[in-house]
Amino acid sequence: MKSQKTPIACQMLGALLISGTLSGCSTSPTATDKNDPWESWNRDVHSFNKDFDDTILKPLAKGYKDITPNPVDESITNIFSNINDIGVTINDFLQLKFVQGGMDASRFLVNTTVGLVGAFDVAKMIDLPKHDEDFGQTLGFWGVPSGNYMVLPFLGASSPRDTVGLIGDALFNPLTYVSFFGGFAANAASAAATGVDVTDSRSDLMSSEKILNEASVDRYDFVKNSYKQRREYLIHDGNPPEENDDPLAGEALEGSATGPAANNSPNNLSNPPKPSTSAVQNPNAVIIIDNSTTMPKEAPPVPVIDNSKHLLELSAPEEENQRK
Repeated sequence: MKSQKTPIACQMLGALLISGTLSGCSTSPTATDKNDPWESWNRDVHSFNKDFDDTILKPLAKGYKDITPNPVDESITNIFSNINDIGVTINDFLQLKFVQGGMDASRFLVNTTVGLVGAFDVAKMIDLPKHDEDFGQTLGFWGVPSGNYMVLPFLGASSPRDTVGLIGDALFNPLTYVSFFGGFAANAASAAATGVDVTDSRSDLMSSEKILNEASVDRYDFVKNSYKQRREYLIHDGNPPEENDDPLAGEALEGSATGPAANNSPNNLSNPPKPSTSAVQNPNAVIIIDNSTTMPKEAPPVPVIDNSKHLLELSAPEEENQRK
């Protein structure tokens, strides 16, 4: 199984970078969406990114996949994943996850030394798992709101918070400093490494793209919902808060506490149930009446009548008549 990709490489793939843990479902396009005020811009950029992927990224990824042996492909993936562990470790500590940060720091040290600069994922063999933390999650951990959904050219699905997070992730990436301070040769090498990382990431997501194309009615909505749900999943470490949009849920809870159900207690059986104030104000409210307390706890025993003696008494006179 491939190691996890760097956040920057994943963003470079745009809307096509849907991970294997997609939980979003396909939705039909709507005319307006109050939760997506930048939809017109987003759809145009989404279309541009898709054309860019179909024209350039996908052919490169297919060619790379065809000519690269699987062991080499996996080693390249592991190397960039090992570089990403530096930023993951920093974000662990920024989110006060000290135990996890120690594990990720150990993972980086083991793979960098024993694993030959990360070409081999030795840390996985000694039960040091790969975590996924980025600076956008760190901002969310400290209460920074996500903001409106947005699609960036070449970078794909994002939000204002995650866009700032990309800057933080770039500062945690050693290749950034190689590009700025390493001269022309270093810049060329860094750009080539980034290109290989993006191409390698894109080639690993061919199967995910097939799921995206077959499952989505509206590709834009599918990617948007999947991205937002996955970000919430990551920020809350797999336990996102539950959202209850049922308008009757509050009425049912209120009625069970102070409404007619409370009037049917054993001390109030003589009083008929009365609708709650909220039920009077809202004619569509559901009134819950609990009649279970009016039933007797135990039914009286059913009398058992034994007619066997009567049958014997009826047959006895006939025998006496026959004897006479």
